[in-house]
Amino acid sequence: MATFCLIHGAWHGSWAWDALSAELRTRGHDVVAPDLPCDDTTASIVEYAGVAAEALGGVDDAIVVGHSLGGLTIPFVPGRLRVFVCALVAGTGGNDVFVPGFGASRTRDELGRSYYPDSTDAARELQYPPSLAALATKLRPQAPVDVSTPYAADGPVAYIVCTLDAAIRPDWQRHLARDVLGVEPIELASGHSPMLSHPRELAEILVALA
Repeated sequence: MATFCLIHGAWHGSWAWDALSAELRTRGHDVVAPDLPCDDTTASIVEYAGVAAEALGGVDDAIVVGHSLGGLTIPFVPGRLRVFVCALVAGTGGNDVFVPGFGASRTRDELGRSYYPDSTDAARELQYPPSLAALATKLRPQAPVDVSTPYAADGPVAYIVCTLDAAIRPDWQRHLARDVLGVEPIELASGHSPMLSHPRELAEILVALA
């Protein structure tokens, strides 16, 4: 049995992992999926990681999984393996990381936090399955975070490329896996939200890695 610590990406919360958490638990594993303070303009990535570590309650050998922007947080969370799921890696990238047009439906509030005024646009851009599009109403504003610190975590890593991703370019994801993290990518035929669209397949990959 393994403990999985699931770190959500921008705008999301622990609810984004519900389907995947159920798949992992039915396979006999423990799951922790904290709500990160993504809407708090004073919170740093290290503070995000502190929330996750507190949720783990002293467990230091978890499989730490980061989706999208969650890739910036997982290096700071205690664990024996870190798994990037179509995720960003600190200290890399720029505007060319993203598929052209991604983010066109977003705006910023008076605190500089990005958000989707229309949840329908959010569900489309983030590639939610139609049956779960209403979940986009749960999205929160995402405060700016520092993405410049180079990745420097110790220990083994894995990278899952979502080959149909319309947010973060799949070729960039492969670059991050091979050229930045030094691992061969694992490919999943999914859009940007595999925890919603392909929870069973994602669970099988994660359990195999454990």
